[in-house]
Amino acid sequence: MPHFLTDKNNIKDGYIYVSDADTLNHLVSALRIKPNEIVKFIDEDEIVYRSKVIEVDKKHIKAEIIKSEKSERKLNIDISVVISILKPDGMNLALQNAVQAGAKEIYTVISDNCASKFESINKEEKWQKIGMESFKQCERADIPRVYSKKTFSEVFSKFKKENIIVFAEKYDKYTIKQALNNLNKTEKILLVFGPEGGFSEEEFNYFKKENLKLTTLGPLIFKAPNAVTAGIFGVVQCLMK
Repeated sequence: MPHFLTDKNNIKDGYIYVSDADTLNHLVSALRIKPNEIVKFIDEDEIVYRSKVIEVDKKHIKAEIIKSEKSERKLNIDISVVISILKPDGMNLALQNAVQAGAKEIYTVISDNCASKFESINKEEKWQKIGMESFKQCERADIPRVYSKKTFSEVFSKFKKENIIVFAEKYDKYTIKQALNNLNKTEKILLVFGPEGGFSEEEFNYFKKENLKLTTLGPLIFKAPNAVTAGIFGVVQCLMK
């Protein structure tokens, strides 16, 4: 069951009051929610409310809280990702995969071999919305954030170099396990993924010059959106052992 974000101010005397247009549209128009049906909400403190709908129309919903508890659906590892701009369908899937796999911040960058050079123009709001839809579906506790940036260096400046891992299909200097050696998992980690055409030689040279960890996903080649899932999952499994 997907859950829906609610502000604590909308919770009063054991009831949740919904008037947000997007949430109402989803619940009333898309899901056609009816009285006595169960809906989950989550607030900014990551408290989940299992609630029974009491009143519903196109302007408001009133739901009675049946049970509330702190959500545990989030990673205890702070993982961010860079996704090189993909074609629209691939980009949407990559964003969904990143959110479902646990990325807290998602940075989109135009790299040299991007098929859609101008896809990032005025798309940050749209991509954040896609991230939020995935957040609802997988019932995550923490809200992911999507940011559009112009260059890799602009993103890299926010992270320690030793915590930046570049998934590079042409190089296999490090396995994921090796790349994570001596890494402090209490610090922010950045995982970098290329476009459908891979990184350019100029970009590889830049990564090597910056002494970043060029890391392999193994002998097989993944489609770009699937590489995002495999990379995050591999890092999480290694760090959670």
